[in-house]
Amino acid sequence: MKSARFRFYAELNDFLPPPRRGVQFMHAFSGTPSVKDAIESIGVPHGEVDLVLVDGESVDFRFPLRDGARVSVYPVFEAIDISPIARVRPSPLREPRFVLDVHLGRLAAYLRMLGFDVLAPKESADAALARISSEQRRILLTRDRDLLKRSAVTHGYWVRAKNPQRQLSEVLERFDLFRAISPFRRCLRCNSPLEDVDDKASIRERLPPRIADAHAEFRICRSCDRIYWKGSHHALMERLIRLVTSHPNRDASS
Repeated sequence: MKSARFRFYAELNDFLPPPRRGVQFMHAFSGTPSVKDAIESIGVPHGEVDLVLVDGESVDFRFPLRDGARVSVYPVFEAIDISPIARVRPSPLREPRFVLDVHLGRLAAYLRMLGFDVLAPKESADAALARISSEQRRILLTRDRDLLKRSAVTHGYWVRAKNPQRQLSEVLERFDLFRAISPFRRCLRCNSPLEDVDDKASIRERLPPRIADAHAEFRICRSCDRIYWKGSHHALMERLIRLVTSHPNRDASS
């Protein structure tokens, strides 16, 4: 039986049993598996990996694992450009665009609220989500570890938190998105960009009288025709934005 020494860094340790976290450990294998197959057999989805070093050299996922090799595995570096040395994927995603599985609907709305391009199909099989992620170059966010192991997925992240507000803080911090926040630019329902309504008279008949009289500024989604204004819901969203941007390490639900 052959063996190699592995060490996983940072949040990749979340996928490992406690005795293997933050330390080097032996992994036994047979044949000549790729480093990708070895990493996933240990339990870490390849979509969360951005850099693999074998005996100090950067390799791609197809690299054949050798007996006695020393393997260091690092997570996605969104805040640091490591493209000159990384070999595991064609190129990093520097434009933050996402696709989320059906279990993260509230998180999808929160990210859209902050201005991010987010797809969240209500009914999509795992294969379809993986294909969307690959073809449209979107980071796949999911609570399903197995989904991130699909070969089509090149950029993905397993969301650890269960509470939607905690999930939002987690994703913002994980991908260093704070400087990219531009609130209230997208439709919360369908993700399309919003447009200012220049002539309130053109939509007045669609508004409750008290809303039409109380507000002067409106925005509209031309895709689903939804109208937005700064009502009580807007104030609540602003409060959430202040929480997650003022205290990036704080639990947003507190």
